Amino acid sequence: MANIMGTTRGGKPWEPKFIVSIDQKLCIGCGRCYKTCSRSVLDLVERDLDDDDDDLDDDQAMVMSVKDAADCIGCEACSRTCSKKAISHAPASL
Repeated sequence: MANIMGTTRGGKPWEPKFIVSIDQKLCIGCGRCYKTCSRSVLDLVERDLDDDDDDLDDDQAMVMSVKDAADCIGCEACSRTCSKKAISHAPASL
């Protein structure tokens, strides 16, 4: 099956990559991705603490989460601003 394709203003083909997930173990909750996204795709939430997260404080840490992946336009601006490389993107099929 073919992936969604677009065209740049200059006429070159472009394949958008849409948000898939955010690794909460890598995310530091800085909010840069949230400020960059103009589509309300992301939201700040409390980190999901697992049993293997012994190195984390008992204080609740805030991290980014995918709120509405269906509204992502595939620009990857959030990934480019993430210093921890916590955001995953992938092409989508038609």
